[in-house]
Amino acid sequence: MLSLKDNETLCRVGRGTPMGELMRQYWIPAVRSDELPAPDCPPMRLRLLGENLIAFRATSGAVGIVDNACPHRGASLFFGRNEEEGLRCVYHGWKFDVTGACVDMPSEPAESNFRTKVRVGAYPCIERSGIVWTYLGARKVPPPLPDLEANMLPEGEAMVGKTLRHCNWFQALEGDIDTGHAGFLHYGLADPEILPKGTFDYYAVRDRDPKFVVESTDFGTSYGAYRPAEDGYYYWRIAHFLFPFYTMIPTGFLGEEVRFGAWVPVDDEHVMSWRVSSRRPMRPGAGAPSRSGIPGAQASGGMLPDTTDWLGKFRLAARAENDYLIDREEQRNASFTGIKGIFTQDQAVTESMGPIYRREHEHLGTSDAMVIRTRRRMIQAANALASEDVTPPGVEDPTLYRRRSGGIIFPRDVDAMAVTRDREQKGIVPAQPVN
Repeated sequence: MLSLKDNETLCRVGRGTPMGELMRQYWIPAVRSDELPAPDCPPMRLRLLGENLIAFRATSGAVGIVDNACPHRGASLFFGRNEEEGLRCVYHGWKFDVTGACVDMPSEPAESNFRTKVRVGAYPCIERSGIVWTYLGARKVPPPLPDLEANMLPEGEAMVGKTLRHCNWFQALEGDIDTGHAGFLHYGLADPEILPKGTFDYYAVRDRDPKFVVESTDFGTSYGAYRPAEDGYYYWRIAHFLFPFYTMIPTGFLGEEVRFGAWVPVDDEHVMSWRVSSRRPMRPGAGAPSRSGIPGAQASGGMLPDTTDWLGKFRLAARAENDYLIDREEQRNASFTGIKGIFTQDQAVTESMGPIYRREHEHLGTSDAMVIRTRRRMIQAANALASEDVTPPGVEDPTLYRRRSGGIIFPRDVDAMAVTRDREQKGIVPAQPVN
């Protein structure tokens, strides 16, 4: 369990907090490119790390992210006119470009140079492969973008999804580094005898008590969860946490899927879950995951219509107010949870903990080794930055993010974590068991 102080360190992301300052060392996925679909389109509200911001796409196509409040009298720039390479406040007509410079001040005398002395808070933006990134930190020259492979694909080859979750960022992220819950929350009533033998799902359902190897890495943490496969073999699920909020879950064959998740704090009590992956299918072969026979795996409910509120986008229709559309009859007879959709099941349990879970009340077991290690690394890194100005992992080395995750079958006398360390980084792990 964590102390109250450590839990506060882990969860709070506002400016001046240890974790908030750590987050601001990195580029942050801010908006999908298609949320700002065209030059001079309407600006949008954006909350990141507890800050209310406005995003807009200028006439040239460049994206600006600026403070919500106009520096004149504090009116919201959400109501601004996006025109001729800048966002103009409708209160007195002051206009700002994507760098935050005031480029027009029609309410002041023509001979005045006052506009040259006024700026709106603005943050650097880079757009790459369907994502607009922003940097909220203090460096005059931001660090490089991370080499996340799914965000380095040619235009149009990446799928970028987002979903808002009503809880703290880290309790949502913990589900991605907790492979043990899948055998219950998602596969709880699945019968291994009706699943194709030799598939990853078959092994996961047949043995719901995996053993763990957990490692600290130069990019964060990694785990290998292994359980018996055929005689003399283990089925391994190898996955990663990468600073400050990225995960690579073990779907598909190790080294063959290009994907990552990002758990971007909206504020202390809300998180935006990003799922980014290649549109290219993984190479087919024996052992490919198939959830067609897993009760409750099919999504249900869809998404709520978007609004322009700070928390008005990417919301599941199945939510706390309707008990995530739980079907008790289905839970009794067909589904472990009665909740349709793997992501919805995850959302239900992590939101049910409350906005910020009091971790001093929990009781952790051996299956929580990856969660424990990752919490410690995050808290240690945040405190080291605050007390000794130690740059957190990955800030200055984008190559650390060149990773892949997934499942693989190896002989039982092989240390899969050691054997695959280089291969999964380069994406060349073989799909078939290694003899």
